[in-house]
This record gives sequence, C-alpha cells and structure tokens, in this order.
Amino acid sequence: MTDRFRDPAWLRGHVADVLTFYYPTCIDETRGGFVAQLDEQTGRIYDADSRHLVSSARFVVNFARGARLDEAATGADAAAADADALSWCRSAATRGVDFLADAHRDADTGGYHWLLSGSTPVDGRRSCYGHAFVLLAYAEATAAGVSGARERLEETVDVIDDRFWEDEHGLCRSELDADWNPVEPYRGQNANMHMCEAMLGAYEATDERRYLDRALTIARRMTVDLAEETGGRIWEHYTEEWEHDFEYNREKPDDQFRPWGYQPGHHAEWAKLTAALSRHGDEPRLRARATELFGAALDGWDDKYGGFYYTLDREGDPVVDDKYGWPVAEAIGAAAALSDVVDEGDRERYLEWYDRLWSYAESNLVAPGGNWYTKLTRENEYVDTDEGPAVEPGYHPVGACWEALRSLD
Repeated sequence: MTDRFRDPAWLRGHVADVLTFYYPTCIDETRGGFVAQLDEQTGRIYDADSRHLVSSARFVVNFARGARLDEAATGADAAAADADALSWCRSAATRGVDFLADAHRDADTGGYHWLLSGSTPVDGRRSCYGHAFVLLAYAEATAAGVSGARERLEETVDVIDDRFWEDEHGLCRSELDADWNPVEPYRGQNANMHMCEAMLGAYEATDERRYLDRALTIARRMTVDLAEETGGRIWEHYTEEWEHDFEYNREKPDDQFRPWGYQPGHHAEWAKLTAALSRHGDEPRLRARATELFGAALDGWDDKYGGFYYTLDREGDPVVDDKYGWPVAEAIGAAAALSDVVDEGDRERYLEWYDRLWSYAESNLVAPGGNWYTKLTRENEYVDTDEGPAVEPGYHPVGACWEALRSLD
C-alpha cells in the first residue's frame, strides 16, 4: 500500500481519473464554460446552467496541471504516456481562461462576477475568495503555456491590489458589491489563505519576487501574528480592524464558506502552504508553524471512524461532525510537503500520516467514477450534495496529488 500511494505513476493516474470523471461531460459547447454540477455517484448533469466563479477557476487549475503532468513524471516512457492520455488538457485550460476573461469578467469594472447562468451574470458581488481563485487559475495557466494567461494574471493582481488589499493590515478585505462598494465590515481568513496560495502560484509561474513577498506577508500575518492570540490556532472570522470575532455565524456552524469554529481542514491547508513557502528562502518560523498547524489539524481527526470533523469549538470539541473530502486531500498535501522540508529524522512521521490519509480516502471518499465525494456522515455514509452551484470539481484531490508529486520526487 505504501509504495502504491507514493508511486508517481499511481498519483498521475489518480489525477487522470479525477479529470476524466468531469471531462468531456463538463464541456458546454452551447452556453460556454464548464458544467460542474455532476452527480457524484452517476456522473449525470443535474444543473446545466450554473457557472460559479470558483468552479470555473478551479477547472482551469485542474486542466492546467493535467497539461503539465508530464513535468512531474519520472522516466520518459511514463511522461509520454501521460502526455498522450491527457493531451486535451491544454485546450480545456485555454477554454477556461477564455471563459473567465470573456464571461465572468466585467469589462467595465475589471471585476469578476460570482455567479452566472450560462454566460449571463446573476450575482455580481466581488469576492476576494473568488478573485484569489481567478489569480490561481491564470497562474497555473501561465505555467502551462496558455496564451494570454500571463497578461490576465498581471491584470488580476492590479485589481486585487486596488480593490481588496489593505496595506495597513497586510491582508485582504473579503467582499464588495458589483460597483466595488463595501457591503460588510467582515474580514475572513479563508479568502486570505487562498490569496496566499494564489500569490505563491503566481510567483512560481513567473518568478516575480513581489508575488512571493505578498504570499509571505499574508502567511505571517495569519499564521503567526493573529494566531498568537488563539494559542497558535487560526480562527475563521474577524472584524474590520482584524480583531477576532468569536460570535460571527455562531448559529450557522455548518455554513459552506463561513462556518463558526476552528476548521481542521484549514489548519491542514495552512500547513501545506507554510511548508511550501519555506522552500523559497530561509523561513524557519514558517517551517515551524507548518508542523504546529499540521498538529492542530490532527486534533480534529476522528480516531473511531477516521476523517476530520468539519469544525471544532474553542475548547477543541466537535461542533459539526460531518466529514468532507477536501480536508483529507489538503492533509495529504500537507503531509507530503512537510516530509520534504523537515529534518530527515522527522520525515517518516509525515509519510506515515500521508499513507494513513490516502488509505482512508481510498476506502471512503474515492467514488467509483474516480472523483471524490464531497460529504459523508461521521460514520462515513454518503451524503447527497446535489443542490446549489457546485464549487469543487476535483480541485482538492488533484492538488493533493500535485503536491505529492512535487514533494516525494
């Protein structure tokens, strides 16, 4: 089992399985863009119209990584086989870049619409979280050699700097309306975590130091400065002045984007990001935080049934005990990244968790079609999520494999 999960050919094959679950069903030749609303068990389309900004961007990330899969291969034969099998990925990524720029982007304001029906905007809010994924999409497309992606990347960074970045706090605001007017005093860590990820991706795609500096600033503010006030753990919600807001959404602990409580999955995600950032310079504090944040994520591991609780209260007890696929995928990526940056004597601990997480995922989360289930009960029974626009077209498991290919090589 261990050799299989760490085998580059197996990891590339798993990426291919996830991508081919969606492709070519996801292609909408009539209305444009990608359809993310596929039933996780059957693959049927249950909503052909909705185009969520996050899913549109994540499709680009996935297909751009699929186009580069041969770069992560070891051995010419394996690389050639993967390149042939996923030869359509570059054109799919190009299609996604064009749809983001032509349909989601408002040409008058430069902002990106949150939700479309076909190519018609139905929700024009300007979300920092959504714009972070747009930036990551253009970054991955740039790395894959998609024409025009680099220019779009730079335009998007300018929009983020002008509209979301708050220099006095070293972090981004969360949401504005379609005309860039403030709509709430809320500030959130989730949008900033993904902006950190996007800026790191932009740096790795372009080698422009300013993007790395921005990613490091966000990471230090969220995982070091603000986390000092909560014993090293990262709270989700803040006031306009970046004070911890422990009451926000207290009555909505299962909210999709803003749940109350500590999220083990986000601690795993930050562990992966801080470990990855520590590769790009002398960052001993971030490397140490990566190990601490991974430990904080494991506080949410269910020893009886496996998987991560969705949220924990301030004492560390489960609030929502449902299991989601994305925290496991992020923890797989974090364990792989940590195995690459810690001292040799500590490496095996993270590889053991890497194998354990994959074993749980394969037993409970990987569907017959090769995709991952979004949500399970605490006892690992499937929960139907075919309602509302989908935002997760396999981005997290593809990212887990991608990080493992980078870290375990």
